[in-house]
Amino acid sequence: MWENQKIYRYESIDSTNLEAKRLGESGVSSGCLVVAKRQTAGRGRRGRVWESSFEGNLYFSLLLKPEIPVEQISMLTLVMAMAVAEAAEELSGVELGIKWPNDIVFEGKKVAGILTELHMAAESGRFVIIGAGVNVARQTFAGEIAGKAVSLEEASGSVFSREDLLQGIMGHFERLYRQFCKDGNLCNLKEVYHSKLVNKDAFVKVLDPAGEYEAVALGINENGELLVAPLDEKGQPDREKLQTVYAGEVSVRGIYGYV
Repeated sequence: MWENQKIYRYESIDSTNLEAKRLGESGVSSGCLVVAKRQTAGRGRRGRVWESSFEGNLYFSLLLKPEIPVEQISMLTLVMAMAVAEAAEELSGVELGIKWPNDIVFEGKKVAGILTELHMAAESGRFVIIGAGVNVARQTFAGEIAGKAVSLEEASGSVFSREDLLQGIMGHFERLYRQFCKDGNLCNLKEVYHSKLVNKDAFVKVLDPAGEYEAVALGINENGELLVAPLDEKGQPDREKLQTVYAGEVSVRGIYGYV
């Protein structure tokens, strides 16, 4: 863990991101961490509900005060995704992938999700919260996520502690975060991300409010945006019409499923 990192632990809370927001507004220092055994109002990207009532998982939010332009903040989602994937792989022994920009997957099923939020407070100024939920223990997934999610213990066949996983994630994130802050973008982390990107060179459906279309994902640029080549009338990627997909505006799905 980071030196002198303040950690707030809860048995149950509405949302670690919401608690981190409250702490940020009260003026806590950068690097503080909120961890809960369960959430009653967990949230995902684009307003989705994150089912997080099961106590065997890891739910946490990291508060940061990076001195970077606002347009660079969304890239922190990708930095955390790499950290979660690397730490979870080390602990579980299974190979994990990243579904751009914020989901960790195993064999096409979701293991973890990440939500990054920017806040402004009158007294404490600007701060960023990066929240993550990781499916750790064996469990039954119901509703719309049935068949689309999996836990690390189920994937690996082994049992391990949430605390070990948390420490591993924080260790990897600190290293990656330092590199990101030094560069101001993902130029030196792009290949690491690509090595885990399940969307790379895959057929995807871009869910753009202006109109959905199918394409082949070619990877990310140094700003963390996904580069896609729309399919032409013959179903082939048209690289001359390369599009840049920004995570805050659209979603990407596999043409034949979640990934």
